[in-house]
Amino acid sequence: MASLLEKVETLLKANLHDIVDRALQQNSVAVMKQYIRDVEKNLEELEDAAATVGGEVKTLERKYKEYKKKADKLDRNIDTLLMQGKTDLAAAAQSELNSTRRLQEQYHEQWVRQQREYEALLNARLKLQARLKTIRQEQKEMEALLKLAKSKEITVKAIKSLDDLMGVGDGDIARLGESIRSRLDKASAYSEMYASRLDNQMDEVLGKAEIDLQLEERKRRLGLAEPPSLEEETAEEESASSEMD
Repeated sequence: MASLLEKVETLLKANLHDIVDRALQQNSVAVMKQYIRDVEKNLEELEDAAATVGGEVKTLERKYKEYKKKADKLDRNIDTLLMQGKTDLAAAAQSELNSTRRLQEQYHEQWVRQQREYEALLNARLKLQARLKTIRQEQKEMEALLKLAKSKEITVKAIKSLDDLMGVGDGDIARLGESIRSRLDKASAYSEMYASRLDNQMDEVLGKAEIDLQLEERKRRLGLAEPPSLEEETAEEESASSEMD
């Protein structure tokens, strides 16, 4: 039993900060898991030992009370026998009382000793349960921290790879962009030329149309205009009718 309490004491004296630091250094929670397994194993042994000692405590208490009750009865009987003048019987009862008192004291001592050990086991069990709860929480936080660290490492690695790729391809990307800009500039120049040409053509067409109208008006005034054809007359009539409507 003493060796069990010594192992428990060793586990309780273990510095959790050191365990966490080692886990961080090793980038693993294996050291924490091993400590948890040790605590769980000793906790099971503690509970079994506490149950055994607790049973012994109850047995010793019962035995002590039985012998105390018997001793108290013998003590009363001796007084009665002496009052009745039965000295021989009183002497025999006194001898039995002495033996019973010794057994009573022995059981009492054992009961008290086992009771202290039982309380020590219960106390160690409570402390070990609290330590187990704490280290399990530390393990969860450590796992979350390591997971976050691994995620950040992946992110940093990806960014570094992207930076390396950008460094290798910067010249190609620049040349591609310059080529695209050149094509856009060329297309814009063509567009401007076509627009200018179209403007010139429109000006030419509109100018010629105006001159033709002016000449036709002069011909009518001079009586040189040709009479309108049947189709032109029909078109003019339809146009006039449409305007009246």
